[in-house]
Amino acid sequence: MPDEFSPVFGRVPGFCPPCVKSPLVVYTDWGPNLAPVDDTPPYAGFPRYPQMKRFHLHLVSDATGETLNSVVRACLVQFENVEPVEHMWSMIRSERQLEKVLAGIAANPGIVLYTLMEERTRAGLENGCRKLSMPCIPVLDPTMGALTNYLGLKTRNLPGRQHALDADYFRRIDAINWVMVHDDGQAAQGLGDAEVILVGVSRTSKTPTCIYLANRGIKAANVPFVPGVALPDEIETLNAREDGPLFVGLTNDPNLLVQLRRNRLNMLNESRETDYTDIEKVRSEVTEARRFFSQRGWPVIDVARRSIEETSAQIMTMVQERREKAGGPS
Repeated sequence: MPDEFSPVFGRVPGFCPPCVKSPLVVYTDWGPNLAPVDDTPPYAGFPRYPQMKRFHLHLVSDATGETLNSVVRACLVQFENVEPVEHMWSMIRSERQLEKVLAGIAANPGIVLYTLMEERTRAGLENGCRKLSMPCIPVLDPTMGALTNYLGLKTRNLPGRQHALDADYFRRIDAINWVMVHDDGQAAQGLGDAEVILVGVSRTSKTPTCIYLANRGIKAANVPFVPGVALPDEIETLNAREDGPLFVGLTNDPNLLVQLRRNRLNMLNESRETDYTDIEKVRSEVTEARRFFSQRGWPVIDVARRSIEETSAQIMTMVQERREKAGGPS
């Protein structure tokens, strides 16, 4: 097929519209970062754009698929100019369900990643993919194999065991409920039950970080730092205790804070300029908060350009170190 030029997709060798089903569709992505201009007739004057690889990705799980999603996210961010079309197949535990999965793979051919524990279901998926000539990858097998060899034990191959309604599950649910009650400085009289207390200026992701920690079974409260407003008395009392909670100060880049706060006010249809978004006031606020944290010897995390997961991971490392020093479970 000769090269074609499309006003939408640019110059593509053997151009084929991306709506045509195929295992891999390649087209160009129009964006602000333009490549060098093409000087080859008849395309002279037209910019060349980086190629985007669009492909179908099937994620097959016998549980919620959370593990697969995490693995795929971690892998895909390492590739530039890729656009996966994800097909999530969760709670796949019967032949009838598996038939629907294979029909979907046949309709939209692409790579298959799976986390299936039951042998018959695994074999059915692998055989079906083999007939379709599609790659089929068991994501957990390398890790499971290494653990089996090291421990000298056989796996039980029970699907969804990580989501069992056991003591750990109810501990996480209890932590989530506790976090919601103690959000944003509320119910200060109960802060003594916290394992972590986050203190930070407005728009430093205190609440979502606490919720993330609660999903890991950690009771985390958060208290806002507002210049000129005293923190609850319980903060100083708990800070003086050797067995008190882990206090962590959260801060952010003043310029980013101003942007975040303006976005928040716009969502509330509030356009007035106040100290809340005044850059000099915000700089002073951040400086005062840092000084407050330093005087109490609290660890400080700058959340600028950090994801909630990264901030939480650093806090969980601190929690684990404290538990180990106290001789408790990590």
